[in-house]
Amino acid sequence: MHRPRPQRSGRRRAVVLAAVGALLAGGLAVAPTAVAAGPNLVTNPGFEDGLAGWAVNNGNATDGATLSPTADAHSGSAAVLVTERKTTGSGPAQDLAGKVQAGRTYTVNAWVKYENPASPATKQFFVTMHYGGSTYTNLGTGTVPRGQWGLLQGTFTIPAGQAVTTPRVFVETPWTADPAAAPATHLMDFKVDDVTLREFTPSTTIEVLGKNPGEGNPLISHKFGADGNAFVHDGRVYVYLTNDTQVYNPGPDGTSPTNTYGGINTITVISSDDLVNWTDHGEIPVAGPNGIAKYASQSWAPAVESRVVNGQERFFLYFANNGAATGVLVGDSPLGPWRDERGSLLITSQTPGASDGRNWLFDPGVFIDDDGQGYLYFGGGGNDGSNSAENTNHPKSTRVIKLGDDMISTEGAAETIDAPLMFEAGHVFKRGGKYYYSYSSNFGFGGPIDPNGPPTGAIAYLMADSPMGPWTPEKYAGVIFKNPGVYFGAGGNNHQSVFELNGEHYFTYHAQTLNRRITGGATQGFRSPHIAKLEFNADGTVREVLGTFDGVEQIRHLDPYRVIEAETIAWQQGLATKRLNAPNDVPQLALHDVDNGDWTSLSSADFGTGATGVSARVKPLVASGSIQVRLDDRTAPVVATIPVDGPVGEWTEVSADLDGVSGAHDVYFTFVGPEGRDLVEVDSWRFARPSLDVEGSADTRCAGPNAKLTVRVTNGEAVPVDVVVRTPFGSKAFDDVQPGKTRSHPFMTRQSDLAAGAAEVTAKALVDGHEVSTVLSVPYEARTCR
Repeated sequence: MHRPRPQRSGRRRAVVLAAVGALLAGGLAVAPTAVAAGPNLVTNPGFEDGLAGWAVNNGNATDGATLSPTADAHSGSAAVLVTERKTTGSGPAQDLAGKVQAGRTYTVNAWVKYENPASPATKQFFVTMHYGGSTYTNLGTGTVPRGQWGLLQGTFTIPAGQAVTTPRVFVETPWTADPAAAPATHLMDFKVDDVTLREFTPSTTIEVLGKNPGEGNPLISHKFGADGNAFVHDGRVYVYLTNDTQVYNPGPDGTSPTNTYGGINTITVISSDDLVNWTDHGEIPVAGPNGIAKYASQSWAPAVESRVVNGQERFFLYFANNGAATGVLVGDSPLGPWRDERGSLLITSQTPGASDGRNWLFDPGVFIDDDGQGYLYFGGGGNDGSNSAENTNHPKSTRVIKLGDDMISTEGAAETIDAPLMFEAGHVFKRGGKYYYSYSSNFGFGGPIDPNGPPTGAIAYLMADSPMGPWTPEKYAGVIFKNPGVYFGAGGNNHQSVFELNGEHYFTYHAQTLNRRITGGATQGFRSPHIAKLEFNADGTVREVLGTFDGVEQIRHLDPYRVIEAETIAWQQGLATKRLNAPNDVPQLALHDVDNGDWTSLSSADFGTGATGVSARVKPLVASGSIQVRLDDRTAPVVATIPVDGPVGEWTEVSADLDGVSGAHDVYFTFVGPEGRDLVEVDSWRFARPSLDVEGSADTRCAGPNAKLTVRVTNGEAVPVDVVVRTPFGSKAFDDVQPGKTRSHPFMTRQSDLAAGAAEVTAKALVDGHEVSTVLSVPYEARTCR
């Protein structure tokens, strides 16, 4: 049936466009370094307890200054003011004896402000460690504008042989031999606040804001995923991704070494039924020693289809074993569990017609035609080293082959595809009787590029009348999508798929947008899934897609009155997910690595006439945590606070009341608890709605020697209600009890001495498009009949 599309408010749309404009015009704003860290080793870091834990640095006999509290704070209500400095090293200091260790890596941050109008317009400051004697090391630095709070930050490793019996950390200005000669330059008063020093712990949790609220792209911001292949089943789209996160290994500065793809042997799965709220289903262990196909070493560029085999629907996951071969797994659902039924790779150099010795055998694309025949498209590369125009523009390095009825075997020989400037990522879809073969064009093999073909690094396509083509240059129809670098300032390889949902076509691609936001602009090859609407001209050709952060409109509201997996996310910051069950079971995940201030959200949840409460299934990791609930903006007023007050380390249900929450809203959950601690794991959310306005009554009478029980039900709702009455003496269903009407039914008990009891009345109705149910216990009195 037709469902009206949820409309995003003009306010949110304006915010999104403003944010995107700022990103494109002014560069990417970077949140604090995306690394994990332990508790703050600094006592009283914000000076909220006055000067407790702090003293003037006195590493040299000439050092000296005065420390005093000030209300001019970077955050909170207090900071420290440093005056009457004698040396450049005269600043607030704290003893770290017993807190730091040699050979460990730490991150440091501090906020500094100076205001002397005679001082320079900007000034460099340092956070410095004094290990004792003459051993000093600058840990972090920053250049601060006069009159403004400025951030000092750094990452450092204490040398393995360094003695750490008397370490002291302090804030200073750069050393000079005679600072008193220019005191406004070298000995100015300054303020310090919010000093943190934490041990660095390697983690793949992405702490930056990788996706602004209101944006649709990238689809997820808590992990990476590339080569997205979309598969629609029962009104839900599943996107299967090369798991770039598997080789994401950020160092202390938050930057990971370049992604070479060699260590990727798992596939990430996400899904959605509205194209904005995406559920993370974790990873499929495809290849390698712990994988399902242990004979394979990698799993790249997945593709999925389903087919009924021997009376059962089966799901087929094709994957690239690096560039050398293609394999296939079989599952019982889009989420598995998966198994290896073939026992060997599907496409190898021994497959008839598959290889001429120089083309790759990867990037599978699977297509099943209306007659049930399956096809596999694969291959890529093809640089013969000649630098010729022919090889550059017509490498003929991709293939198509028929699949057997079992979908894990092939029939006949593979046929060559001659797509202009072909490189990789072959994919086929069908529309209006036409077959579309899309692919990624190469970046040039040295020969001249044919101006009549696609540009380099783009998604181009051919159109034909058969899934086998023939796919030849005269079938070339144009470009679907230019290289992501055109739109996002970061290029790299290109990969796509097309799917149809609710009569509309959509296009998936990847780009390094999240990678850029983590680093502030640089990329290391870590890709993220994106989506766009795919539209067509009257003649069936494709309208070129533009890459945007907007993504696509949400196609339906989210139903908050069902169990919502907590790993269903529209926008978030600082969270990760973890699997709760065995690697190849149908996945069960939860949110984890939840710190104070982290948050997650759901887009356009439709509460109808109103919600009365919200609950969560959680495992508290500390005492006294809570979850704040807000609507429509992550800084909006709190509408409910869920106390996370269950036993630490045990799964429990926690809840809070809601009042007056109706209509469609974005919902934000913010986690609150002790700083520097993992707070909680979260399995699911659920909202409660008011009960149906249905009343029940019962009476007993004698009907001859036996008692008769009569149960009455009255519908006070404005919509029809279906009712089922259950008693020890039978059941009765009343369908479509109209508003304001009463229905009744007598039950013959066949008992002369009837004990008091209760009938159970279950009422169901559709209210605002949501099914609502209410269960009543209707008491009846005892009755004796003679």
